[in-house]
Amino acid sequence: MNKKHTLCSIFTLIFACCLTFSQTAQEPKPLIEILKTLEVRYAISFSYADETISNIKAATPLQTLSLTEALAFLTQQTHLEFRLLSSNFVAITGVQNSDQTGFKLQELQEVIVSNYLTKGILRNNDGSITLKPKNFDILPGLIEPDVLQTVQALPGIVSVDETISNINIRGGTHDQNLLLWDGIKMYQSGHFFGLISAFSPYLTTHVDVSKNGTSARYGDGVSGIIDMQNSNEINNMFTSGLGLNLLNVDGFVKVPLKKNIELQLSARRSVTDLLTTPTYNQYFKRIFQDTDLTNNQDNTNNTLSKDERFYFYDTSVKLLFDVTTKDKLRLNFLLINNNIDYQEESTINNVEAASNSYLNQNNIAGGFQYIRTWNSKLTSHLHLYGTKYDLHAINYDVFNDQRLIQENKVIEYALKFDTGYELTSNLKLTSGYQLFETGISNLEDVNNPEFRSFIKKVLRTHAGFSELKFLSSNSNTHIKAGVRTNYIEKFKKIWIEPRLSFSQRFLTHFRIELLGEFKSQTTSQIIDLQNDFLGIEKRRWILSNNENIPVIESKQGSLGIHYTQNKWLVSAEGYYKKVEGITSRSQGFQNQYQFVNDIGNFTVTGLDILINKRFQHFSTWLSYSFSDNYYNFSFLNNNESFPNNVNIKHALNFGLTHTIDQLKLAAGVHWHSGKPYTTPNPNEPVKDNNVQYNAPNSSSLANYFRADISATYTFHLGNSTKAQAGLSIWNITNKKNILNTYYVVENDNAIRVDNVSLGFTPNASLRLNF
Repeated sequence: MNKKHTLCSIFTLIFACCLTFSQTAQEPKPLIEILKTLEVRYAISFSYADETISNIKAATPLQTLSLTEALAFLTQQTHLEFRLLSSNFVAITGVQNSDQTGFKLQELQEVIVSNYLTKGILRNNDGSITLKPKNFDILPGLIEPDVLQTVQALPGIVSVDETISNINIRGGTHDQNLLLWDGIKMYQSGHFFGLISAFSPYLTTHVDVSKNGTSARYGDGVSGIIDMQNSNEINNMFTSGLGLNLLNVDGFVKVPLKKNIELQLSARRSVTDLLTTPTYNQYFKRIFQDTDLTNNQDNTNNTLSKDERFYFYDTSVKLLFDVTTKDKLRLNFLLINNNIDYQEESTINNVEAASNSYLNQNNIAGGFQYIRTWNSKLTSHLHLYGTKYDLHAINYDVFNDQRLIQENKVIEYALKFDTGYELTSNLKLTSGYQLFETGISNLEDVNNPEFRSFIKKVLRTHAGFSELKFLSSNSNTHIKAGVRTNYIEKFKKIWIEPRLSFSQRFLTHFRIELLGEFKSQTTSQIIDLQNDFLGIEKRRWILSNNENIPVIESKQGSLGIHYTQNKWLVSAEGYYKKVEGITSRSQGFQNQYQFVNDIGNFTVTGLDILINKRFQHFSTWLSYSFSDNYYNFSFLNNNESFPNNVNIKHALNFGLTHTIDQLKLAAGVHWHSGKPYTTPNPNEPVKDNNVQYNAPNSSSLANYFRADISATYTFHLGNSTKAQAGLSIWNITNKKNILNTYYVVENDNAIRVDNVSLGFTPNASLRLNF
């Protein structure tokens, strides 16, 4: 080595030592906080796995450093690798060894937008969206990270009735979404019968949302995937939290039992049966309107009074056990419950009568996972689970001396096994086998007149899949191509489902994206009568029989282009989707087709646009979705197409968040065109005690408009307790939006019935994290 190189090396070493000394004199901060600072300072985005940076602290690089120097400093501080993938993307990985899956395996899933809409929402290079609840900034109208409310802020996703139990992804019905909790299929998603997510966000590390181009490992979900995953890595830190708002109390805890064993617990219970709040009053009016709980069907002078008791709760448990550095075991359990009972007291012909009706809805699930890292290239994953959904109601009609028992039960067991193999540093192969056994039963029992019906069906499905993922060394090209094969024993039939996700970066800041998929599913929800299950949860699960209830199949393709630079994101995606094998009973018709059975399809042509700009303390976004969604049934409407019941042609969302030190503020507006409905024939509205209708869905409700605000403030109580107070107002203008309209016959007249949205709804919260 010559003198010049020697002097340069000595100078560099002395400079690095001095720099390190001057910076480590600072108080170390959590790495996640430093990354947020650097994202603002250098206009970059970091991509990393949560477990990679958890519990790591460092000093903040000086502002005088260049980006390269700052990354070099952090590398020395943390012993992590900071790799600059492009001018504005940095991947963070740990040190690779023989007991861990390699960095290049992780890199095949690159984050291309780290703060999509707001902090904690990421857009991936395969077209999916990842939500990280613990990193959420704030969203309008929400003071706590409700996952299933948050997904409705994404373009192309809306709920036509404001509930999280009726999420419509690109024009599909809610039962066409695959909802997973730690890999377990869930048949119930909401508390308060659809107004609140039933899943605790405080142990959920990330949620993957896919509208198209989904992985071949997923079955079901012909419209979309919402995959919620709890923390799966042991961090050997005790953390806990407690929270209270105007609807419920909750708590969670993560306890390291040993260095290689961790226990995670969460629980939540409503206070609605103990305390009446303004939030509860608004929720009660919204969800129980036009149900047996609020309707008085007696047209005589008899009197009726009702006294209700409503509550909900959920609890989850997860045990993490790292048997060796290569072998991991995971056990989990979840219980969700909604319950309402009410007592009716009436005076009929001067005779007092009383009865007690109730509705109980719950989902119990448990799972076992074994994860094996054979070497730096090969991993395997075994997953066994069972899930049970039960909806049970007893309804007494005191005026007609009638008792109705209804029950809908789903029991599913599954085995999943897959392997991942790194063929090259840029290419990964994933293959697997899955077995599902799903049984669904429906019971209806009436005492006056005597009637009993019990139907039970069971299907067993075998599925195999294989998928290749490619990511170029410069991260400009990403390809995910796979195929899934489903074989249903009872039908002796095979469904072959190709999947594709392709994206290519060009001109530095542009990315083009092509997605496509074939899918199928055997479960769906139907409505027999609108007042089933007290009119509160009137949808019941059923299984396909490959005859009058076909296997639902979908085909979808989309083409999108995305532009990112200087914290600007402009995204446009056009798509076409066709879903076949739907039944008219699954669509919730409340017109001339309410009691008609037919098989058909719907096609959707749409466009999703998003404009997102982030400043130093601001994030603002504007999203627009166009959707043209039409039915075509074999016999309905003379085989002519007509608008889908959930056809929202135009939807517009605007949001703004602002952070001032520990204060976070958010405001937003939601607007969309009204959903279709069917009006009576004005010349002859009623005939033979039946409403005579115009062409189906030929009218539209008034446009929907809602403005929301929210605020949170974080402060410290002592050295180890962080507190957060929050306040939100949903529908601050108290706009009375009509969500649904139908007609009934009274005294030979067609009477219009409107279901109205939530009005002005405040909520307040207080959280303590230890």
